[in-house]
Amino acid sequence: MRALDGTDTRLLAAMAQDPRRTVVALAQRLGLSRNTVQARMAQLEKKHVFLSFERRINPAALGYPLMAFISVHVQQQKLGRLAEDIAAIPEVLEGYGLTGSADLLLRVVARDAEDLFRINGKILACDGVERADTALAMGELIPFRVQPLLDRGSEGA
Repeated sequence: MRALDGTDTRLLAAMAQDPRRTVVALAQRLGLSRNTVQARMAQLEKKHVFLSFERRINPAALGYPLMAFISVHVQQQKLGRLAEDIAAIPEVLEGYGLTGSADLLLRVVARDAEDLFRINGKILACDGVERADTALAMGELIPFRVQPLLDRGSEGA
């Protein structure tokens, strides 16, 4: 896969700063033609550079103010089906396969401690789960970001 060049990095940085900006506005901001911006965006999309464009919604606004991370230890041979079962639990926002002592790391939300207990029980009831360790999130200290990587990329361009 071809590395991103300076134009790609500038385009991504502009999109990260204002995700609602139109192609025409991006072109004007970057001093590029609309066709160039559209072509670059199409290339970036083919390379799977973009994550989901789903608007990020605060789960607390939906009545889920409690966030936790659950480390799950599983029977490896059941991992495929297990991932599907866990994905069917609406309160599981993200899940990652890990190396190390735990096999999965889940980011979950709950209405309160009792609700988290219920969700934890649903996870433990999935076939292939051996045990789960839960840690409450006390606060988001560093939100998801890519701007520092884009800044670093533009330094070399």
